[in-house]
Amino acid sequence: MTEDKKLTNALSRRNFLKTAGGAAAVAGLATSGLALTPWTAEAACTTMPKKWDETYDVVVIGSGFAGLAAAYEAKKAGASVVILEKMRTPGGNSIINGGVVSAAGSPLQEKEGIKDSPKLLLKDMLAAGLNLNHIELARMVANESNNTVQWTISELGVKYKDRTTQEGGHSVPRMYTTYNSSGSAIVQQQLAKLKELGLEPKTQSCLTQIYRDADGRVKGVQIREKYVFPNADSGKIKNIKARKAVVMASGGFGNDVAFRTIQDPRLTDEFQSTNQPGSTAEALREAFRIGCTPLQLSWIQLGPWTSPDEKGMGIGPTFAGGCTMYGLWIDPRTGKRFVNELADRKIRADAIINAGNNCIAFTDARGYAIFKQFLGEPLMLKMQERGVVKKYDTLEQMAAAYNCPVEPLKATIDKWNKAVLAGKDEEWGRYLQKDQKPLGAGPYYVSRLSPKVHHCMGGVNINAQAQALDVMTDKPIAGLYAAGEVTGGVHGAVRLGSCATLDCLIFGRIAGKNAAAEKKWS
Repeated sequence: MTEDKKLTNALSRRNFLKTAGGAAAVAGLATSGLALTPWTAEAACTTMPKKWDETYDVVVIGSGFAGLAAAYEAKKAGASVVILEKMRTPGGNSIINGGVVSAAGSPLQEKEGIKDSPKLLLKDMLAAGLNLNHIELARMVANESNNTVQWTISELGVKYKDRTTQEGGHSVPRMYTTYNSSGSAIVQQQLAKLKELGLEPKTQSCLTQIYRDADGRVKGVQIREKYVFPNADSGKIKNIKARKAVVMASGGFGNDVAFRTIQDPRLTDEFQSTNQPGSTAEALREAFRIGCTPLQLSWIQLGPWTSPDEKGMGIGPTFAGGCTMYGLWIDPRTGKRFVNELADRKIRADAIINAGNNCIAFTDARGYAIFKQFLGEPLMLKMQERGVVKKYDTLEQMAAAYNCPVEPLKATIDKWNKAVLAGKDEEWGRYLQKDQKPLGAGPYYVSRLSPKVHHCMGGVNINAQAQALDVMTDKPIAGLYAAGEVTGGVHGAVRLGSCATLDCLIFGRIAGKNAAAEKKWS
């Protein structure tokens, strides 16, 4: 099947997510409550405080990859900076993510003989994004991918494993994986570097208002200090002045069921989320209230590799992800493959739901040995102890456990093995790893698959300088920058795995540098 045909099929399926994102701009405007009239201070109900409780050059909202990157660059540039985090601990979704980040044309790829380039990464991003990506933003991510990963190594001191891996939608293996397979390996280094500069996030500080003055400039924020999530009335009101700029890095809204179902009514509370509890929309709503442009809000991604046998993101996705390279994904109703295991996330999530939301990922003894070497034996054992990954000595036992017809399963494995030996997956067009071998002897290891809400591609509209753009003029809102999952445009319809970390770090750094370079308004 050609890539064009697969894309056409993906778009034409009458399934759960067939039309997601089709009316993003309209939905965004409707839900933000913005009237189609020029922005005014009165319309946005902005009354400047008579007194500021604290004053800084740059105020950063959020403490994930993007917020910490912005704060680091602004502080290095000589600005006074405060980082405001509404939760009890810093890190947001970033500290619990899978710890993977793409680098096109990297030293690891060169060592492994993998040919890649920023141009190819951009092509992959646009294909997955259905060309809804804002090209100047996506190109920035692709072009700066390797430089950014090398920056995390040389300047932040992040440690990665010594081989590349591959996620769905990527043409070639290009992902660096942190030593502990977690975004905490990056966040902790960011926090350590900031501490060296005398800066630590102020936790339990929840944004309640952005102050945009009558001259159109953002001049500060109102927060609740000592806020206790999710009690909206907790904490003490404080007004914080931003002499230069505010940087919005408050993340996505994957755990805000009310807001996400406005954008896509199908994503009710029946769907779990991989996000941390504080991934809610109040900061985003406030950005819209003061005139930011809503962009592609209804494109909400489900992670296809999550397990119903654990809450949230959990640890199962690392196993199911490994099976996209050294195993198979099977529909137990038929005993057959049902998707290219390395297709983009939307295609795979759609396919799982189409197959009854009861599919499995499995590998053989060799695949398990590879996972154990790469992920570490403690993590592999923990997956089994939690019941997320189960072990079966024979295919017959595995098939019986999942009510899967064994003969079609054996035929599927035989067909795959022939494809591996021939060097081409004719059935689904999956990329074959350089060390790909036929599936062989047991024991066999299995995890169940059930998509969960994972990433919000939409948010506020920004330009390549990370400036938030006004909904009526499309011009930058003076004194306001944004970076990370709170923004839209980078990923289009579907985000490729390992590209969000790039998005956050790249535009976070840009936002911080540019915010620090702003002239003080007073």
